[in-house]
Amino acid sequence: MSSFSEKGNLMLFFLMAFGWSWSFWFLQMAGINLYVAPFGPFVAAFVMTYIREGKEGVKKILKRGFDPRIGKVWYIPVFLLWPLITGFSMLGVMLSGGVTPDLTVIYQPWLIFSNFVYIFFLGGPIQEEFGWRGYALPRLLERYSALISSVVLGFIWAVWHLPLNFMYWFGPQYQLGISMFFSTIVLFVFVSILFTWLYNNTGGSVFAALIFHTMLNLSSYVLFPIFETESGPAFYFMSIIAVSSAVLGVFGWKNMVMKR
Repeated sequence: MSSFSEKGNLMLFFLMAFGWSWSFWFLQMAGINLYVAPFGPFVAAFVMTYIREGKEGVKKILKRGFDPRIGKVWYIPVFLLWPLITGFSMLGVMLSGGVTPDLTVIYQPWLIFSNFVYIFFLGGPIQEEFGWRGYALPRLLERYSALISSVVLGFIWAVWHLPLNFMYWFGPQYQLGISMFFSTIVLFVFVSILFTWLYNNTGGSVFAALIFHTMLNLSSYVLFPIFETESGPAFYFMSIIAVSSAVLGVFGWKNMVMKR
């Protein structure tokens, strides 16, 4: 298949993901809530995979989403990186004299587990990662470096979320997003770098991306609700940029894989 047709397939994927999600989000703004809008990347990934590769392609992408064989050492950043980033950010809020929200959930493992399960299936990962990291990222990596692929996908990922910024009931992080949209794009780009880093070091695992996305949302909105603080987002942004920059410095920007 030519690079032109592959590029066209990727563009069609993005158009389908945006078309599905934005259409249903606009209906939600009008009071019609079917809770299917977040599934845009999921639907686009499987439709495009089926068109190009048939049932076998669909089976392959599903397997990548539920195959836990990613290398034991990579379970450490998959599960612990986001709690460390958000915990450090919340510590910054405390040390700077800021008011902190209720953090008692971190002492209640049953609530952590129930929130993890809910977020995994309904809070973003399943709806998004089969599309962003399962379909789009590997095709971007065929054409560009890991850094450029991360920047492109991070930008698109941020813009895809844009309608949520007009829905105040989704939470303070989205209200902040509309007033700081440029900063939000920058943040998504640096977060995208971390996802690409894990993707490339786990053999293209969608499973790792699903868990990593779950831990991102769990840590940022449940364990350490950083967007409910005044100074927290600044500490959060700086921490993510610092960690992503360290990854690029150690692993390199071309592949983000440690040379042996």
